[in-house]
Amino acid sequence: MDANELYDPEFRKLIKSKKPTIIIPVGSLEQHGAHLPITTDSDIVTEIASRLAKKCDFIVFPTISYGVSKEHDPLVNISLESSTLWNIICDIDRSVVKNKLKSVIILNGHHGNAISLKLAERKTILRRTLARMRKIRFYSYWHFMKREFDHAGFVETSIMLAISDKVKMKKAKKGLITKGMSEKEIQRIKKLSTQPSGFPQVAKNGVWGDPTNATKKDGEKFLAEIVRNLAKECQS
Repeated sequence: MDANELYDPEFRKLIKSKKPTIIIPVGSLEQHGAHLPITTDSDIVTEIASRLAKKCDFIVFPTISYGVSKEHDPLVNISLESSTLWNIICDIDRSVVKNKLKSVIILNGHHGNAISLKLAERKTILRRTLARMRKIRFYSYWHFMKREFDHAGFVETSIMLAISDKVKMKKAKKGLITKGMSEKEIQRIKKLSTQPSGFPQVAKNGVWGDPTNATKKDGEKFLAEIVRNLAKECQS
């Protein structure tokens, strides 16, 4: 169920009778090469949250569409401060608790949000533990697929082909390819890519991976795998 289907009297009754789980997707607004829109992270995490909600009878709240993306400077990013994001999450959690919504899933769609969400997780779990209400979980959706994740590469482009008509495949270009590099070099590159202004230093065109062979069919496979594995985790 989506929040735009909810009205106050019915929602309050639902909270009393079913004690529903809500999902809050968190994305970003940042460059994804020349072929994907800057809303890609938010678009993907919103779709996954919607599919997960339908599968598990959860409720999806509106996506937080801004994230921590300073690693993409000077390429386009509309970024929050790290402290701003975790304060937003903590404030929302206080409010949902006040409204007696005890079970919350924060679903992350952008790598750069990870540190902020880890801090928010610590704060919210501590507060909920003191109040004897620990049902808040934080997940990054790419942890629920076997294929290594990328940025505007094969995986993200395939998923976007499955959910959007905004992909410009004629403009898709191969970016950073780590195949053949030593593990030490890959780890150095990954660390650099997360630093402020670091991503363009390792992927000059803003792409990590090769999107040129991405397909809608592969995107649907990735989505099905992610939602299936997330559902198992959420219901365990």
